Amino acid sequence: MYSDKHWRDMMDLGIVHFMAYPVIRDDDPQMILDTARKIAEDDFFDVLEVRRSQHQEVMDGLKQIATTSRIKLGMGAQPPLLLGKLDVNSLDEGERQKAVDDVKQSIDAAYELDCPLCAFLSGPDPEDASRRDDAMSALVDSCVELCEYSQSRAGDGDPVWLSLEQFDDAIDKRCLIGPTPRAVDLCERVKEQVNNFGLTQDLSHMPLLGEKPEDMLAPTVDHLIHVHVGNAIVEDEEMEGYGDKHPGFDYPGSANGVEELASFLETLIYVGYFDRDDLPTDKPIVTFEVSTIADEDPDLVVAGAKRTFHAAWSML
Repeated sequence: MYSDKHWRDMMDLGIVHFMAYPVIRDDDPQMILDTARKIAEDDFFDVLEVRRSQHQEVMDGLKQIATTSRIKLGMGAQPPLLLGKLDVNSLDEGERQKAVDDVKQSIDAAYELDCPLCAFLSGPDPEDASRRDDAMSALVDSCVELCEYSQSRAGDGDPVWLSLEQFDDAIDKRCLIGPTPRAVDLCERVKEQVNNFGLTQDLSHMPLLGEKPEDMLAPTVDHLIHVHVGNAIVEDEEMEGYGDKHPGFDYPGSANGVEELASFLETLIYVGYFDRDDLPTDKPIVTFEVSTIADEDPDLVVAGAKRTFHAAWSML
């Protein structure tokens, strides 16, 4: 039984720092470093996913924290894209390039912090469905450009990989990628041209997409290089936290708890994600993406995620 095998032998567990704590806007250097240090002191986590910072003291501090604690860092390019309403599949070439240039800054930060991958997301699904093919072509161009840029930065070392994260296409972020068949199509087209590209999939986005673990994971395992796990509220639009807000597991009225996490992990095992030996990271990564709702304490939400994992793993 997999529950008899220690999960540390199979994966590195991480947490998305800028979701767990209120640092997504990069406006409080001391809070960023204090909360990053708190996670680094907890040996449950092997990976800390961060966003780039405009404050050099934050970048230097994160690197020192990682070096001393031996926690690994990953780069998330999603916050600046979302906050800036930037669109890597825009049909306006100037807007598309603005978004690409922003992700390039996150790639630069990934090299500065020795991150093996940089996650990002597509822009919106066009309201006019007849323009979707054009938007997909623009997205392919952006992904290839970003991968080639990363390769140009690598020198004699391994390049930072670009990992595009699936989001919902109809409820909250309304992204082009999007449903799993569309994600597979994108990966196949991009990987015809570059080899440092893959997919991030998120348990949080599965109920928003109306998909099941086997729908999401089985068709994509050859492209899957990074996994997020978390929760979402999809049933009641009037509820605080509705949509892609990443409440803690088993939050009242939410979609994902211990059983759903166990099912997702079991499917990852079944499709072979944990057996992959061609990933850009030392081990397959599973990262918690949880956040607070209302006046919750972030530390308690993080503690709840850890207990949820232990309970889910014991069910396998």
